[in-house]
Amino acid sequence: MNSIVLSSGLILAAYLLGSLSGSLLLGRLRGIDIRTQGSGNAGGTNAFRTQGAKFALGVVIIDIGKGALAAWLGLRFADASNAAWLAYATAFAAALGHVWPLWHGFRGGKGAATVVGGIAVLWPMAIPVLLAVWLGTLILTGYVGLSTILTGLTVAILALATQADAPRLAFAVAIALLLLFTHRANVARLRAGTESRFDKARLLHRMTRRA
Repeated sequence: MNSIVLSSGLILAAYLLGSLSGSLLLGRLRGIDIRTQGSGNAGGTNAFRTQGAKFALGVVIIDIGKGALAAWLGLRFADASNAAWLAYATAFAAALGHVWPLWHGFRGGKGAATVVGGIAVLWPMAIPVLLAVWLGTLILTGYVGLSTILTGLTVAILALATQADAPRLAFAVAIALLLLFTHRANVARLRAGTESRFDKARLLHRMTRRA
């Protein structure tokens, strides 16, 4: 019973931690609600496009940090009965908190940075592969949303390819589905041909044009 109570409490705490949105907290210092600007999303990409690089960097640090802290808490307070899965549950709960933040009317970001923080603690060996997929897709296409979706799918593929245990596999699949869901509007715009490109990131395209 004590283990169940502790596990539930940690998962709830991780969700509440995830509900502390970097862009909304920093936005209050500027007297703005970033959800009223740009795409209306409370995430790092919209922060960068509407508030600039320094603001976006602060947002990303906060959002990655809370995912990492949530995963660490799961590892730190796990016991023999829940050690296999608790940290994955707290990391995912933080991502859910970021997407549907209690403190901000359940209107948050898309969860990618918070997911990265959790993975950095729980599966650091995956980070170089995920970073390569994200950057490679961004450089080739200029689509941030597509880069994030494919990176999320890569997490699930890596888990399958490495024959990960059940908790890690479930976490990876849940991440892929969550990121696909939160980027559903990007998918719709990609299909319609109206998705915004980050043209400065399309290095290969720019080099080809110059040649």
